[in-house]
Amino acid sequence: MSTLRLGLVSTARINDEILAAADETELVEIVAVGSRESGRAEAYAAQHSIPRAHGSYEALLADAEVDAVYVSLPNALHHEWTMKALAAGKHVLCEKPYSSKPSEVEAAFAAADTAGLVLTEAFMYRHHPQTRLVEQLVQEGSLGRLLSIRACFTFPLTDLTNVRASTELDGGALMDVGCYCVSGARLLAGEPVSVGAARVDGPTGVDMAFHGTLRHENDVVTQFEASFLAPRRQQLEIVGQDAVLTVQSPWRADWSGDVLLTRHGRTERLDVPTANSYVLELENLAAAVSGDAEPLLGRDDALGQARAIAALFAVAPST
Repeated sequence: MSTLRLGLVSTARINDEILAAADETELVEIVAVGSRESGRAEAYAAQHSIPRAHGSYEALLADAEVDAVYVSLPNALHHEWTMKALAAGKHVLCEKPYSSKPSEVEAAFAAADTAGLVLTEAFMYRHHPQTRLVEQLVQEGSLGRLLSIRACFTFPLTDLTNVRASTELDGGALMDVGCYCVSGARLLAGEPVSVGAARVDGPTGVDMAFHGTLRHENDVVTQFEASFLAPRRQQLEIVGQDAVLTVQSPWRADWSGDVLLTRHGRTERLDVPTANSYVLELENLAAAVSGDAEPLLGRDDALGQARAIAALFAVAPST
């Protein structure tokens, strides 16, 4: 497999994870970065030893030495620049969530299919062996009949100039951290058949806290909390008829936390291999581009995610 040459669409902070991951794999090399300002691009490239800097996103997409791009722009710009990247013949790894609009997901994957390009959503936690272990335990019936799921992902956001607090850029707690809870629930219990929600809006108009309920088939119910108001925490609890599985760091497995299985009042800690989710994400992208594997996250998952988020917003519109 040849090395995939990846370009960064923006100088966003999340790029740090991708840059570090690329250093740990021979399958992906960061070869270029694009910014809206030449000076910023050049400074960023020098800081991170990136060979080429472009003073516009269009220039990056025109770079013939770039095979694929990582779109780490704010949520509202994901679709626009993914479509432009696909039109330029680039494979795309787009930061999560791709969109809250199912029509945009359908259009993007149709464009990728027509062009013979790979498009995948960057839910890095899905690549970690911890997630595969949890999915396997639920699917094989180790917990008995699945009854309910409880999930949370929260942290205090005090800087309201942050893009996460911008309505114009599709910020808010559901889009930023609640999307993980929705993704995890869908993975384990299937697509929701109905939803309920309550939100707490902040001074900028985004949801600073979002509390959702998803009802899945077979009477499985998910309850989740996403918040910019609560202290930093994450957790996933899966309740079966015979046992309870608690994942203390489900979304960021690099935080400290265990996977605990409780049955008949006794709790055991399950072994989870150490891994870097971002490395595995990049390697899956490279394998998909080379034709050696399917993207872990494709059209169906992105569409299900967008439909669920859209449904949640529909029942809890901004106040």
